[in-house]
Amino acid sequence: ADVARREAPLCSEQFGSGTARGCRAAADGTLQWEGFPDSVSPDYLPYQLWDSVQAFASSLSGSLATHAVLLGIGVGNAKASVSAATATWLVKDSTGMLGRIVFAWWMGSKMDCNAKQWRLFADILNDVAMFLEIVAPIFPLCFTVTVCISNLAKCIVGVAGGATRAALTMHQARRNNMADVSAKDGSQETLVGLAGLLVSLLMLPLVSDRPSLSLCCFFFLTALHIYANYRAVRALVIETLNEGRLWLVLKHFLQTQEVLGPTAANRMEPLWTGFWPSLFLSLGAPLHRLTSSVLELQQLVEGHREPYLLRWDQPRNQVQVVLSPMAGPETILRAATHGLLLGALRGDGPLPEELDKLRNRVRAGPEKESWVIVRDMHHVLDKLFPKFLKGLQDAGWRTEKHQLEVDEWRATWLPCPEKKVL
Repeated sequence: ADVARREAPLCSEQFGSGTARGCRAAADGTLQWEGFPDSVSPDYLPYQLWDSVQAFASSLSGSLATHAVLLGIGVGNAKASVSAATATWLVKDSTGMLGRIVFAWWMGSKMDCNAKQWRLFADILNDVAMFLEIVAPIFPLCFTVTVCISNLAKCIVGVAGGATRAALTMHQARRNNMADVSAKDGSQETLVGLAGLLVSLLMLPLVSDRPSLSLCCFFFLTALHIYANYRAVRALVIETLNEGRLWLVLKHFLQTQEVLGPTAANRMEPLWTGFWPSLFLSLGAPLHRLTSSVLELQQLVEGHREPYLLRWDQPRNQVQVVLSPMAGPETILRAATHGLLLGALRGDGPLPEELDKLRNRVRAGPEKESWVIVRDMHHVLDKLFPKFLKGLQDAGWRTEKHQLEVDEWRATWLPCPEKKVL
């Protein structure tokens, strides 16, 4: 009953025949009205402003690229063959379709985890694709191959851009209003595209017969497009942890015993090199790939009281984590922290005393005894992780969910594998 009273609006209002909006009590005692800006994340407005700038620049660049492609296939040339132009267009489209399917299968699961990086990657790749379209008519012998590569890149852009847009819309919608935010974002995109179309109608007659001026305009618009994209992505403050943000926060915690808040960590998160961390962390790995004997299974299970098993391959700097069906978000967060701490033992940065002792053992001991270090790391985490988790929650991180990349393999095991092995 108390929860229901807290969720019920204190009052509501509406303008004319419009939709009524309610008002609830905020934690600090103020009145919180439904709707903008409370219905979206605080980073919504700066992100959308820069996103509009980049979309406008991209629209103008796209007009220049389309103009170049039409010239390349023979529009305006009396000697051009309609069937040859049609064949070129069909080959270009089919190449892009195949690329879209392969890329979605290959990289689809990674885009939720690193939405900001993939968003920036998609826009830069789009600029590369448009540049190829502009220079394609200059090399008529390679025209078909060039436009096929360009369209392949554009289809990859479509997959990455659409997937990351959905992930960012989910982040920005704060009142169970994802459809509303998505619809308004689409309307904004349409309005910016219309403005770009009108400006393109004025720009194209001025540059159509002057290739050098057209190229200068393209480079200027590309620079504006990349800068606006960078500012838009940098404005995002995502309160859930992916591997990159978790490592930044964890490293700061190990050095200062303080937890970075979402704003500071997002500002420090790499946008250009955040795709490939030095440690390979695999969450949700299949158990059959980690062990092939009773002895290996005994070593893997020994000391693991949490619902996950972890194997550390020191020479390759790989950590593979087998998850139990009982592993929830906090368990997965602990397993990822466990793996990142093992990776930190191979580095040179300052560490707390307990971890520094483990690092000395790693440097002095044989690599085949990695399972002993993994087991002893559990004892360190028993003291360290509860404090770290509370610090995350106090700093404003949402630990009830995460953006860590987790595969779907799950396994069960007995605590005493020497008695019976399943």
